[in-house]
Amino acid sequence: MNNLKRINDYQLGNIRKFDKYKENLMLIDDKVISYTTHVATVKPFELIQWQSWSRTTQKHINYVAKELGLELIRS
Repeated sequence: MNNLKRINDYQLGNIRKFDKYKENLMLIDDKVISYTTHVATVKPFELIQWQSWSRTTQKHINYVAKELGLELIRS
């Protein structure tokens, strides 16, 4: 059995922290996590944002899209 850490209901695999927003923003596998909420998902060449978020969370999503060179798609 894998010995993976957990944040709320997310099993942690490949974790990436960014230079900016280190405390409250991370990428876990293909999931963008702002604070403790899954707010967007990385797909090939795009970042899918599932809904509207607060101003701060939107900054996080925009930053991730820019850092990873992805087109931001809002559903």
